[in-house]
This record gives sequence, structure tokens and C-alpha cells, in this order.
Amino acid sequence: MKKDIHPQYQETVFLCACGAEIRTRSTKPEYKLEICSNCHPFFTGKQKLVDSAGRVERFMKKYGEAQIATGKKPAKAVKKAAARKPVVPVKKVKAPAAKTKTAGDKK
Repeated sequence: MKKDIHPQYQETVFLCACGAEIRTRSTKPEYKLEICSNCHPFFTGKQKLVDSAGRVERFMKKYGEAQIATGKKPAKAVKKAAARKPVVPVKKVKAPAAKTKTAGDKK
């Protein structure tokens, strides 16, 4: 390693907003955290909703009662049955099978 180009590796304290301190080593002497494993809902099993500036209420006010788009086109209106032409069933006729030559056929 070259001298005087690497940062100093020292003992570090991570301070969480809940008051927990985690001691380890890093290049900075102190870090301030908003959330840690002692207060995170995944690790504690407690759900807490952090709503800054009423964002949830604003969203619900704006989109709460709006219809959700499904991506499908609306159904077309059905016209009166009398205006339609009657459907005549068409008979299907089988075409005769084409003959193929086999090894036994001579001509």
C-alpha cells in the first residue's frame, strides 16, 4: 500500500434517532442515522407510519374516490335485435381426400 493516500481507519459510533449507539470501525468518526435495527418495523414487528407533511391525506384526497383504469375499453352498446339481419347457418362440406401414390401403385 502507498503511504499517505488512504483515509484513516478508526473507531466509529453510529447514533440512531431512537438513541441506540452502534460501535464499529470506519473512515469517519461519527454517523447519525434516522432508523436502525432496534427501531425498524421489520426487526421489531411493530408497524409505525411516518407521514411527513400529510402526504397520505393529500394522496387520498386527490385519488381516493377516482375510478381505477383497468386498461380495457368500455363495452359497446347493443343495437336492437330487429335491426340485425338474421344469421343463416352455412353447411360445411368436406372436401374429398386427395389420393397419394404408394409404393404398391403402378401406372
